[in-house]
Amino acid sequence: MKSVATDVLISEVGPRDGLQSIKSIMPTDLKNKWIDALFLSGIREIEVASFVPTKLLPQMADASLVVKHATTHPGLTVMALVPNLRGAQAAIEAGVHKITIPVSASAAHSMANVRKTREEMIEEVKKISQYRNAHAPNVKIEAGISTAFGCTLQGLVPEDDVIWLAEQVILAGADESGLSDTTGYANPAQIKRLFKRLRAAIGNKAGAAHLHNTRGLGLANCLAAFEAGVTSFDSSLGGLGGCPYAPGASGNVVTEDLVFMFEAMGITTGVNLDLLFKARNPLQDGVPQETLYGMVPEAGLPKGFAAATPWSHQ
Repeated sequence: MKSVATDVLISEVGPRDGLQSIKSIMPTDLKNKWIDALFLSGIREIEVASFVPTKLLPQMADASLVVKHATTHPGLTVMALVPNLRGAQAAIEAGVHKITIPVSASAAHSMANVRKTREEMIEEVKKISQYRNAHAPNVKIEAGISTAFGCTLQGLVPEDDVIWLAEQVILAGADESGLSDTTGYANPAQIKRLFKRLRAAIGNKAGAAHLHNTRGLGLANCLAAFEAGVTSFDSSLGGLGGCPYAPGASGNVVTEDLVFMFEAMGITTGVNLDLLFKARNPLQDGVPQETLYGMVPEAGLPKGFAAATPWSHQ
């Protein structure tokens, strides 16, 4: 496929966020086939793995192998999540183009998720940035603010805490900082307000919206984020995933439905919906006992639907 300029970037996080949240362990060859199918559909950024101890997340034991395969696709940004310096070193050695670091705005979630305080995570971002600068200056770092809109463990998360933390991780050396609705608590008014504050605080270093559909507001919240100036969105094919350390936090935004919403509005994503639907096949083959979600794949495209993204094969 020829590259096309897009209005928004769809960042697929299913191979990491989706697979680490379920009990099934997807075979490496099927993970690779799934990534191949996502790339063929026009997805140009994929979070393919997390570099964490295998005993904690056996689903990610093949992280280095998956990264190695994904980097064979020209023009694909290959991302991995890392919770600490050791994970970052392994990810960089494997060949990732971008690292994402989860930094929780909720003090309670920070301890449950990474066993560090928020202040300790800021120091971890600093260490990772220093290592990156010395060994792999081309690798990008995003420190995403988890539980930015509320927490199942703590409850309310003060907005001032969220903005302070985003400012601190940028000062610590991260290239960008986005906001994550880890627990699916957010509503569109809150999304718009907080992303506007984020942009006012850190300018063009404001990163992606990582939103969940736990309470049915995923797409509405994505639209609110777009109206607040966000142009990068995390989502998961089939809506797979959530957070294993935030009770009840299921349901990533469904990539297929998100792409359809934008394309139907005339907002280009660079993604071909028919090929995106086909990418569900290797995913279902790899985790046959898991339920895949998505309204548009079930209903089909409307009669006479014209996508915003021009599509052509080389």
